[in-house]
Order: sequence, then C-alpha cells, then structure tokens
Amino acid sequence: MSERALVLGGGGAAGNAWEIGVIAGLFDGGLDVTQADLIIGTSAGSTVAAQISSAIKPPQLLANILAETPQGRRAPNRAAIDHMQRSSEIIGAAADAADMRRRMGAAALEMAAASDSSGQTQRRAAVAARLPSERWPQRPMLLVAVDAHTGEPVVFDGNNGVDLVDAVTASCANAFVPPFLHSIGDQRYIDGGYRSNENADLASGCARVLVLSPFGGRSRHPLGWGTHLATQVDDLEFWR
Repeated sequence: MSERALVLGGGGAAGNAWEIGVIAGLFDGGLDVTQADLIIGTSAGSTVAAQISSAIKPPQLLANILAETPQGRRAPNRAAIDHMQRSSEIIGAAADAADMRRRMGAAALEMAAASDSSGQTQRRAAVAARLPSERWPQRPMLLVAVDAHTGEPVVFDGNNGVDLVDAVTASCANAFVPPFLHSIGDQRYIDGGYRSNENADLASGCARVLVLSPFGGRSRHPLGWGTHLATQVDDLEFWR
C-alpha cells in the first residue's frame, strides 16, 4: 500500500503550466511532492506526471514552460469551441458515464477515419519533445486513457508493454481535436479525462492524497455519474 499519492488532473496546456507552477511553489517552500509514492496523471496531468518524474527539479521545469509560453492575448480557438459544443451534445444524449465514453470514442473514430493519419506522428513527437525522459520512472505511476472502441478506461503503468511517450499521448488524445485519438498497435485511445478529470479514486488505499485539479474539481457531467472530484474524495475517505 502506498503512503502518499499525488493526483494530477487534466486541463490542457494552461492546466499543465498551472500544475507545474504549484509543484514548483511547494518545492520552493520545502515540500517536494514529486517524491510521492504513487503519481496518477490524466490528460495534461499525465504530461506533468512524466515531467516531474525526471531528474529535473520543479523550478527548472517551470522556467522551461514559461520560456515556451507565447506572450499576449490569443484569439478564441475555434476547435476548442467546437469541441465544447459537440462534447456537450454527447454528454446530454448519454444515459450514463459508460455510454458517454462509448459515444465519445465512436465520434473520435469517425473523425479520425476521415482525416490525415500523419497527425498522430506529429502529436507523438510533440509530446516526446516535452518529456525530459522517455523512460518510465522506478516509482509507481498510473496514466489514464479510454479505449475508443469500447469506452472502457485503461490505466498504463509501465508494465503492459506501452512506452511512456505513447501512454502520455494516449492520455491526452482529445476526441474532437486532430488527430482525435492515439493508436498503439491495433488499439485506439482517447483522453483519460473522459473517465474523470482527476481519477483520484485510483489512489484508494493511500493514507494521504494530494489532488491538483486545474478545473477546481468541477465536471460537466451530471452529478449522479460520480465523476466530480467531491465524489472521488468521498470514495477515498470510505476506503481509508
């Protein structure tokens, strides 16, 4: 059983920078959360998990991100707006969380079939460029994705033959942004955030759990689906 777990939720590029910033601030204050016994990453949080598991200290990781961040205001992203609209329609039509994941996967498969497959190679290369190391860390780390064909959650841990870059890329595969999904062999995956933004329930059994959630624990899913962070925390308290 792990004593301490660090849970890193999804939140896009901004969420990635925010989580690294919080971790760097804690590090400067004398608390190194990168030494947690278990790290769980979802979507952008999976990138953070891989970044902080390297030998590079959090303040330097933050400096690297700030150096890459473009200055000034950017126009609204049309793809992001379309993503919100289409995903909201699927959520509204779904009977439950499992049905929603299947519908999201089906939508991603349909759009990927009609698109240029070279986007996946480019996305994987972009992820690899952000990781200080392409090797799984020695300590336990769980990265969450969703099987696009079945809608079932998948947890990569370095023991199932999937390399770290592919696991992170799969966990970040937004079903409505090209290349829509990530292929590993014959399997297709979409963003682990379609299970939940944080997946903090995977830390059940840990004595202490720190959750960094760029969305503040909120979810667009109905409360009864159990994907809100408050429900996950209740589950963690039950299993302590």
